[in-house]
Amino acid sequence: MEGTVLWWLASVIGGLPLLLWLLWSWNEIRFLVPLKARMGNTKIPPGHMGLPVLGELLNFLWYFKIVGRPDDFIISKRERYGAGVGMYRTHLFGSPSIIGCSPAFNKFVMQNDNLFPIRWPAQDIVGQKSLVVLNGKAHARLRSYVSNAINKPDALKKIAKLVQPRIVASLRLWAEKGQIRGIEETKKVTFENIGKMFANLEPGPVLDELDRCFEGLVKGVRAQPINLPGTAYHHALQCRKILMAIFRTELEKKNGNGSEDGDDLMDGLMRIKDEHGEILCDDEVLDNIVSLVLAGYESTSLASMWALYYLAKYPDVLQKLREENNAVNNKKRGDFITNEDLAKLKYTNKVVEETIRMANIAAFTFRLVSEDTEYKGHMLPKGWKVILWIRYMHTDPNNFDNPMCFNPDRWNQPPKPGTYQVFGGGARICAGNNLARLQLAIYLHHLATGYKWELVNPNAKMEYLPHPKPVDGVEIAFSTL
Repeated sequence: MEGTVLWWLASVIGGLPLLLWLLWSWNEIRFLVPLKARMGNTKIPPGHMGLPVLGELLNFLWYFKIVGRPDDFIISKRERYGAGVGMYRTHLFGSPSIIGCSPAFNKFVMQNDNLFPIRWPAQDIVGQKSLVVLNGKAHARLRSYVSNAINKPDALKKIAKLVQPRIVASLRLWAEKGQIRGIEETKKVTFENIGKMFANLEPGPVLDELDRCFEGLVKGVRAQPINLPGTAYHHALQCRKILMAIFRTELEKKNGNGSEDGDDLMDGLMRIKDEHGEILCDDEVLDNIVSLVLAGYESTSLASMWALYYLAKYPDVLQKLREENNAVNNKKRGDFITNEDLAKLKYTNKVVEETIRMANIAAFTFRLVSEDTEYKGHMLPKGWKVILWIRYMHTDPNNFDNPMCFNPDRWNQPPKPGTYQVFGGGARICAGNNLARLQLAIYLHHLATGYKWELVNPNAKMEYLPHPKPVDGVEIAFSTL
């Protein structure tokens, strides 16, 4: 009996290293051996593909969630495998992938949309017929309308007038409260403005329900796509069903009214026609409303929150911002600023760019390798994903001097080519980039000319998932000047 126990114990101890090696090497064997058989000795980018099923998810969560040093995820790869051509193999978010973290490689991918069509891991959440998922002619067709609807001078002038009443009213309310959480208040005013711009929705129970559901949607977009109860992905799918039902009701109301003079984004999407005179079907309209609200909501509200944070941390920047905006604020305080005035605010626009660079709202984006593609002697295998690690572009000291310092004056000179990718690039550069800049500039103007604030917890820790923010949500003491 004793001999049997010892034999089993020896087998377990002796087999443990083999088991660990098998776990560590499983993905490497599973994905690389077939590639070697198909492509011979062609080089694959350096790296490691992690554990079965999970891949490098635990490593990713370690840096982003546990130790709070997200940039070390890429730095550790550069130290282990070399800077090389700025790309590494991995298995992340459910797929074998190539991480891109150099300006040259990211530019190569962004400018070859046919080789690297966009591919979100959570397409069921953002919508199969949405602008962010579609490729080719279908994407160009939608993008043309959306871009014209929100980026042309006349459209921006109209939007500038539309968003300011809510911004001004919100800031006054913040001052009455005296102490607020920046993340909650910026989300509220941003969502009210987007609800009005995109679907002509006013504050009330419907908008509150949409807000709650979009919050769930945001958390699931970049989560591991596991559709099991209790997961962020599953919750996001449930939220999407509610959102689609609410927007479908609004769409049916518009169809029932038979009006063709509506001017919100839903009205425009309902009227858009292709070269054959065909309009979008209802599902196409709804998918795009959901995805566009999602994109505009998170980017603008989080950028506004970070503006509060950084201006409180850098009072010298706030002073310069205040002086510039007071110079054009010749009317009664609270009056709306015009597009002509905004064009004069050179320093304000530098603050806008520095805020969105530092905010790093979209840490990475996803593409699919549509065919075996060679880049600088390395093969990118067909069917793998490419994860463009945008965040590292903005925090790499090789790209920006002292990158974690909030310094609007760095924008006195243009950034190095390919290093500033907050809105993506190529044919898929964010259609709402000018809209986001406009709203942030207007918000900064009214903040700087009428209010003062300070952080309640200036040394609050940071969290980075699903998006970067201080753990206290930027709690501030807020009052009028």
